[in-house]
Amino acid sequence: MKKKEDIGFFERYLTLWVALCIMVGIAVGQWLPALPDVLGLWEYANVSIPIALLIWLMIYPMMLKVDFQSVKNVVKRPKGILVTCVTNWLIKPFTMFGIAWFFFFVVFKAWIPAELADQYLAGAVLLGVAPCTAMVFVWSYLTKGDAAYTLAQVAVNDLIILMAFAPIVALLLGVRGVSIPWGTLLLSVLLFVVVPLAAAIVTRIYVVRESGINYFNNVFIHKFDKATIIGLLLTLVILFSFQGETILANPLHILLIAVPLIMQTFLIFFVAYGWSRAWKLPHDVAAPAGMIGASNFFELALAVAISLFGLQSGAALATVVGVLVEVPVMLTLVRIANKTRCWFNEK
Repeated sequence: MKKKEDIGFFERYLTLWVALCIMVGIAVGQWLPALPDVLGLWEYANVSIPIALLIWLMIYPMMLKVDFQSVKNVVKRPKGILVTCVTNWLIKPFTMFGIAWFFFFVVFKAWIPAELADQYLAGAVLLGVAPCTAMVFVWSYLTKGDAAYTLAQVAVNDLIILMAFAPIVALLLGVRGVSIPWGTLLLSVLLFVVVPLAAAIVTRIYVVRESGINYFNNVFIHKFDKATIIGLLLTLVILFSFQGETILANPLHILLIAVPLIMQTFLIFFVAYGWSRAWKLPHDVAAPAGMIGASNFFELALAVAISLFGLQSGAALATVVGVLVEVPVMLTLVRIANKTRCWFNEK
């Protein structure tokens, strides 16, 4: 990782680009309906091939940043990793389910039909079971976080995703009686976690062996800086070309979906951040610990939502709303973390 990593132009205004993609996608769906019809034909085992390619374009560069050698160093300071793991895997998925269920089925019951509420809940759960693996490096830098420890936190979470993502998703959605095709769920994890992760590991080993670690961290990784954002924006255009009718019929739903997602983000941040303070962890460990749980691996959540429920599903729409609110909410948490540095007896 580079020592200095600021939030880029596209990342800073990600909410704006997402909003523009929503409008472009809806326009394509309304005025060029043949395009989504043709794209809809390219599927295998309920997985959209064009979307799969774009999601690989998003996820592969993220996986390149993960150095699993860093995991061996966490034994020296295990408390921060424990905070991250417990918050992300034993608390966050279940609070996301509870908060989303309460809003979709109780508070917003009059505005959201039960069938759509189930779909929105599924999308929220997918976000809740996918802790951030990429943007957290940016949030860590903006809070002067320990870069090496952040890398270890991300690496550990990626390892847990391989084992825990599918079972927790199936458990939580099964509670609501949502039918989960295990074959498609496992295929999604294989395609969108295992394959890009394996490709990134092979790439890292080869490039480091041929050109050295400094070249890999300071030059090679940054060749892909724009790939993730381009893949995301193109995916959103395609997604909203399918979602246009749903959004035009229910424009209020985007705001309604955003409410529990934002509440969950603040809650999880303060759980991890407050726990870190109680354990007297340094701020440069506590801030990233809060950020990695608060933000989401929305690329994975979106990929699995599309695979399980389809491009036109409410689940896919909910994960996109997660993208829509992510940057402004996380920048707010960055400001909170920086202003409360004094809580940790640091200047």
